[in-house]
Amino acid sequence: MTGTFDPWLGRVEEARDRISPRQARQMAATLGVGGEFREGADLPALWHWMGWTPEAAMAELGPDGHPARGGFLPPVPLERRMWAGGRLRFHAPLRIGEEMFRRSEITKVSEKTGSTGQMVFVTVRHEVRGAEGLAVEEEQDIVFIAMPDRFTPPPPVAAPDPDWREEVVVDEVRLFRFSALTFNAHRIHFDLPYATGVEKYPGLVVHGPLQAMLLMEAARARRGGAMPGGYRFRGVRPAFHFDSLSLQGVGDRVATVNGDGLVCMQAEWEG
Repeated sequence: MTGTFDPWLGRVEEARDRISPRQARQMAATLGVGGEFREGADLPALWHWMGWTPEAAMAELGPDGHPARGGFLPPVPLERRMWAGGRLRFHAPLRIGEEMFRRSEITKVSEKTGSTGQMVFVTVRHEVRGAEGLAVEEEQDIVFIAMPDRFTPPPPVAAPDPDWREEVVVDEVRLFRFSALTFNAHRIHFDLPYATGVEKYPGLVVHGPLQAMLLMEAARARRGGAMPGGYRFRGVRPAFHFDSLSLQGVGDRVATVNGDGLVCMQAEWEG
């Protein structure tokens, strides 16, 4: 596939949106965050992910629930798609109810071979602007892989002894609410027969962005609600709806950890 997706490099998409007080209250309820979320209040870090949700018609969706490929994202002929990680810098606050402008650009498409076979990584760079100008610079890494015959977990990464630990429930209800708030129709998060029978996972998959947001809120709570200067996260191992998941932190590093003591997502708070 080398060079196949070169025409997608530099492709740009622009859009405007708003996050309403109602959306913010619903996300707070889903994450278990307290506070008042009024018009004009600061939007917590990462909550801009509720904006610019897919608007593809039902006839334009692929079998996995995502919009069919070949529009903004390249038509990679590998069935599985995952948000592998991301990096963000925060420059100015976004506020609930204000108009936000996002410019997205595909900056990199690379092919690799790993334990699961061929993989294609697509990096998308976003710039988000609000009333005070540039608010967020973000890079998202999306990975495409072939559909496996069976689930093969990645090599285990043991969690270090934490400074703090917080149990979190990631059951079917929380996964549904998060999917609804982000208008994410990827069936691995809510359709158990599809997740296990088609994509060969042992259960419903916990969203990477949900884990990143839970970790962000836990870190913010231990810093008096402060906003970070930057934040980076990377998926290490899938987490499932039956996992006994905990949020753990050591210094500026945080992670979701399953009941076997293995890291599922790791993240880092940057000042």
